[in-house]
Amino acid sequence: MSADSLSLSDDAIPSAGAAEDPAVAPSVLIVDDEEGIRNFLSRSLERRGWRVATTGSAEEAALHLERHCVDLIILDIALPGQSGLDWLKALQAAGFGGDVILITAFADIDTAIEALRAGAADLILKPFRVEQIVSAIGRCMERTRLQRENFLLRRQLAKRRGATDEIVGRSAAIARLRALIERVAPSPSTVLIEGESGVGKELVARALHTRSHRAERPFVALNCAAVSADLVEAELFGHLRGAFTGAKEARKGLFYYAHGGTLFLDEIGELPLALQSKLLRVLEERRIRPVGGEQELPVDVRVVAATNRDLKAEVSAGRFRADLFYRLAVMTLRVPPLRERGDDVVELAQRFMGVLSLRLGVPPLNIDPPLEAALIAHPWPGNVRELRNLVERALLFGEFPLEDLGPAVSAAHERAGAAGGQTLAEVEKRHILAVLADCGGNRARAAALLGVSRKTLDRKWAEWGV
Repeated sequence: MSADSLSLSDDAIPSAGAAEDPAVAPSVLIVDDEEGIRNFLSRSLERRGWRVATTGSAEEAALHLERHCVDLIILDIALPGQSGLDWLKALQAAGFGGDVILITAFADIDTAIEALRAGAADLILKPFRVEQIVSAIGRCMERTRLQRENFLLRRQLAKRRGATDEIVGRSAAIARLRALIERVAPSPSTVLIEGESGVGKELVARALHTRSHRAERPFVALNCAAVSADLVEAELFGHLRGAFTGAKEARKGLFYYAHGGTLFLDEIGELPLALQSKLLRVLEERRIRPVGGEQELPVDVRVVAATNRDLKAEVSAGRFRADLFYRLAVMTLRVPPLRERGDDVVELAQRFMGVLSLRLGVPPLNIDPPLEAALIAHPWPGNVRELRNLVERALLFGEFPLEDLGPAVSAAHERAGAAGGQTLAEVEKRHILAVLADCGGNRARAAALLGVSRKTLDRKWAEWGV
């Protein structure tokens, strides 16, 4: 069949939006032994912004896949050598993750059924109009978009379960941080967030994203310390099938999923030196190359990095590249540790109490003035993460485990709770016994009124020897 038998109204067909987003537009491989069809389809799709490659046989196409990332294949069934249908089956068995649209001049019901069973996304009969190919690709793009959104949603839900995105606190240190976030967020520049472990650096990164012009696009996070040095490059840039041991199928990288949005690289100081130079190149050229691939792909991603290390000291020690440090630290934000935030500790504890009590299905606990004083007195070496864990344990056990905060804080709590020469423990005992008397000795009812578990009340009872 010649290209003349195809539709000649190609220029009137809209671009389906591909040119608006070149990095996530499909990379299309056309496999057909007729040069006229290859050239015509290639011109038609390239006008719409899609990246197109062509081969004349399944064998040539297999070699192409070894060196390039391909999202979608337009495959003729009747090919010299291995047929398109047989190659499709081999592709599916090998774990090819893209869509395949079959084209053929000879098809019956049995062929159509076999094609669908082999995993074809669509089957189009020759002679066809370009509109049919464009529509079929559009359906594949929509399915890919939904898969991409589902991937991001699952990843974000797993991280945010039981958390809050609001930066809580009214201290001067947090007020300064909020002002800087509002000022820096609209900028396209990279940002380096510094702070001790557990201070909430990812929360600041999310705040930068939601206040930026990229707020409607993806926010993707990677903890560089949580991925082995051998795999972090593939995690960031993606990889082709067979690129390394265990790479049974091609996978997209996090730069791909973050296209148009923000990529947050936590613990950037853990990134291997060899990969630091590659990341610098991506930041400078805005192009990525999947592991095992030869083709570079354009990306539009704002990178926000975070570290609990002194990166200047790491640069001096030769463990971090100076050029990457200065490229990341265009804007630098310092997140203050919890010990510098004064009364924010109490506000955070109350916020965690509300969120976690709903999640755990238990009533919230009262944070009285003596407890507030004890929480403020603690130095919080684990920062916000330590406080959150303490609140969760308190909810599970029905009381705050002050012994976890150390003897000095427990003593401060006792002093703050002293009233009329009585310690807080004595005041607590009198209060519980009074409530129990009002309930006629019904411990279950008294525990409900006190906001503690029956188990906690029974333990107190045993301690007092009543």
